[in-house]
Amino acid sequence: MSRSGADLALLLLSGYRSLVDATTDELAAQGFADFRPVHEFAMRAIAAGADNASELGRRLSVSKQAAAKVIAVLLDRGYVTRDADPRDARRKRLQLTPLGASVLRQGEAVLQARREEWARRIGAAELAALEERLSVLVGDAVVRPGAPAWRGDDPAEAR
Repeated sequence: MSRSGADLALLLLSGYRSLVDATTDELAAQGFADFRPVHEFAMRAIAAGADNASELGRRLSVSKQAAAKVIAVLLDRGYVTRDADPRDARRKRLQLTPLGASVLRQGEAVLQARREEWARRIGAAELAALEERLSVLVGDAVVRPGAPAWRGDDPAEAR
């Protein structure tokens, strides 16, 4: 059966949603009912060096104001702290808390369990082949949420 490009996009999106929804549900069952995928992206960017709203906005390809709203939620829920920069006391920088690092680790474990489930369903060799083929197709364009303009936007166009 031949499928369209739109079908392929929907299948890929559905696979992503399946993983994300299962992870969100499992984290809620583990006591993190307030954790959302956007928090994951933001916290990974913070862990990778986005230590203020401007930088977080650039890395997530959102406005500084949108990044500030996510930061406020993460601060309120205890996933990040805003501390004085040791190099410049006038500047505050974001850092993950132990709770934030813990939820990221737990999310990774849930995703690994989902990957293992997929391997059982289609076979480990088939899953490895799928991952290899996707790697070939996307090449260096793998989404890295902590990287500037991870959505594939041209940072120069955002200015």
